[in-house]
Formats: sequence, C-alpha cells, structure tokens
Amino acid sequence: MKKILIGALALTMAASTAAVAQPMGNDHRGDNRGRGDNHQDQHRGWGHDYGNGGHKWRRGERMGYNDWNSASRVDYRQHHLRAPPRGYEWRQSSDGNYILAAVATGLIASIILGNR
Repeated sequence: MKKILIGALALTMAASTAAVAQPMGNDHRGDNRGRGDNHQDQHRGWGHDYGNGGHKWRRGERMGYNDWNSASRVDYRQHHLRAPPRGYEWRQSSDGNYILAAVATGLIASIILGNR
C-alpha cells in the first residue's frame, strides 16, 4: 500500500511540474520574428490597409494601421478644425482629406474633405 501511495504522489508531482513548465499566454503571435506569423495579428482591431490614397474613407470605418501611420498628423488649431475628443486625433490622408480617428484602433469619427 505504501508503494502505491508513493507512486501516486510521484505521478502527481510530475504532472504539476509539467504544467508549471508550460508558457503562460505568450504565444508570440505577430512578433514578426520570421516564423511566418500573420502581420495583421500585431495590430488586432485595426482595419484593412489600402495604401496610396485610392480608398474613400467613411465614418464608422477603421483605418488600417499602416494607413494611419502614413497619414500626417494635423494641428487642428492651425487647420481650423474642432478639438478632438480624448483618445482621438486629426490626420490628413494622402488625398488631402482630414480624418478624425481613434488613436488606439483607427475608428473614424469624422471626415472633412480637403481641397486637393
């Protein structure tokens, strides 16, 4: 009986050690280390990237992360735009439009057509 208890205890300890050795929630998705990970995972919640100004943005749509970064940041005072709410900022797209969008996700709140 003693041998059975010791064997069961050893198995329990081995199983708990294996469980502790498992990584905790870091599966390195989107870390871009050459493992073929999907680049889109890195910017989850952002929209599709359209590139060089061929897309007509709409309110409620999400800008792609790269489209957001390629649009130049705008000083709303200098361009006579209303002050953006907290967490939003104005960007000027390559086609000259002013886009008010969420900094964290690219969600578009407003668009003002530019002169170009």
